[in-house]
Amino acid sequence: MREIGFISDVLKRNSELEWLYDLEFAVDIEQKTYLKELAIETCSNFIARTISQTDFRHMKDKRKHEKGWNYLLNVRPNTDMSASDFWQAVVNKLIRENEVLIIPYENQMLIADSFYRREYALFPDVFENVTVKNFTFNNKTWDMDDVIYLTYNNNHLSGFLDGLTKDYAELFGALITASKRSYQVRGSINFDSIQSLSAEKQQSYIDKILGAVKNSVTAIFPLSKGIEYKEYSNGSVKGPSLEDVEKVKRALIDDVANILGIPINLVHGDVADLEGAMKAYIKFCIGPLLKKIQDELNAKLDLGANEYIDVKGITNNNVVDKAEAVDKLVASGAFTRNEVRELFGFERADDEELDKYVITKNYETVEDSALKGGEKDSEA
Repeated sequence: MREIGFISDVLKRNSELEWLYDLEFAVDIEQKTYLKELAIETCSNFIARTISQTDFRHMKDKRKHEKGWNYLLNVRPNTDMSASDFWQAVVNKLIRENEVLIIPYENQMLIADSFYRREYALFPDVFENVTVKNFTFNNKTWDMDDVIYLTYNNNHLSGFLDGLTKDYAELFGALITASKRSYQVRGSINFDSIQSLSAEKQQSYIDKILGAVKNSVTAIFPLSKGIEYKEYSNGSVKGPSLEDVEKVKRALIDDVANILGIPINLVHGDVADLEGAMKAYIKFCIGPLLKKIQDELNAKLDLGANEYIDVKGITNNNVVDKAEAVDKLVASGAFTRNEVRELFGFERADDEELDKYVITKNYETVEDSALKGGEKDSEA
């Protein structure tokens, strides 16, 4: 109570402070930085866009089965999504939530938004209360054998990012604040005590001057008698640059990319050592993810005898660029021409000649070379 009385005494002694105490001279709105979302969106979408270009082939006796799962996996998994959107959503959910559930239902493949998993030790787990969009299957359950269930096996990613983002967010916020303060125009408006303006009119006058200074390149505003405007800083003080702010964002994206196995120069669009980065990206990031998807599809989909799902993802194998290597593989007799076609993602041809091993004349054993070439010692 004594503190309140003290403030009242001060305000009574100087009536000018009574209305100055209520004026709004500046509005400082703290803007939250969504660095975590920025980093995850950048990296997960990068992987998802790559996976969305995958070709899923329903094979039967090593040939593409035209009437199998090809349409659902490559064209239209459900009524609302194309295959590209579907697989992009699957990968995004897998990376963000560390798991994703896909349920085959009435000739569709649906991504579950939420579900409850009942685990058993000796029997397949059961999924209950599966929700897709705004619809929940209350009276239906799915066994583990009947669904496509993928896990990313990175339980600590979210927790690690929460701690990492907190540190980066503090640094990012400090740079933004320092930058604003450095380039901020600061001034004061002095009203003569003899002015008969009410507090509302004085606040309106301050707002108009603030708007003119803030929104106009050249600010001109009237100053009547008894009103004085004084500027203490014109925003010319050098502070943190935009590059400093971008470095913080880039550093966090780099950390997330390293966790997910993405070469950082690919994320940022750098072309330095592009071929080497692509090889590492496909081998250590995309390859294991596609293998996980392929194994789950082959284990869970209703496939007949000698049928399987072959997943052909994006690769850096260009047939024209590798023409010399292809020639060596065939000419040395190491591979048939149909086997080479499969290595590069093409179907086997019907020609039986392409299943034969061929060898050029300059490939021969050491024994054959000794018998056919050179002169005998006895004839020398």
